[in-house]
Amino acid sequence: MTQHTDHPLERMVFFSDAVFAIAITLLVIEIHVPEIPRTAADGAYWQALAHLMPHLVGYLISFSVIGAFWMGHHRAFALASRYSPRVLGWNLALLGTIAFMPFLTAFMSEYAGARVPASLYWGWMVLTAFLNLRVNTLATGEEMRAPTTTDDDARSIRARGLGTICASCCALLLAQLVPFYAPLAMGTIPLWRRMFFRVLRRPAAVARTAP
Repeated sequence: MTQHTDHPLERMVFFSDAVFAIAITLLVIEIHVPEIPRTAADGAYWQALAHLMPHLVGYLISFSVIGAFWMGHHRAFALASRYSPRVLGWNLALLGTIAFMPFLTAFMSEYAGARVPASLYWGWMVLTAFLNLRVNTLATGEEMRAPTTTDDDARSIRARGLGTICASCCALLLAQLVPFYAPLAMGTIPLWRRMFFRVLRRPAAVARTAP
């Protein structure tokens, strides 16, 4: 049986994909080609590239982050087949945070290791993660989910969202102590995700075994 998807839902997903694509492309625009005299020695070129290293690292971090949010958005809406007006405002707010990330990436990269830029970046990440959880929870909720979407599917989406929130909070906390190493906290996402999936699944397992 072919699964029908509401036209308004398709339009919203296409628009969302476009915003993610533009935001992830704008990241590289902030990396400017260094100005080097044509008569410069080879070492000068390598030195100029070395000076760009904070911007290159920032690009890789934000490319991975925005890419991960897009994959989560794609994964959640692949489980939805019905449109709900409730999701529109929340989705637009999420896209607003995504679109602002190239600026925060450039700010943090320009002042690598400084507490204020790192705190702004990771604080914004926490906000984005909360909005991401809200949008994806609505997409897999009763109003929007496809008939083939299971409760385990929905729990997995929520566990991923909660894991991203916790890892982002850890990064924000780490930014207050050692800003340069704050991105390492995002490596804890799989641990948080696994823990939350077990916690969210436990009530369902208890309900199934109850007399």
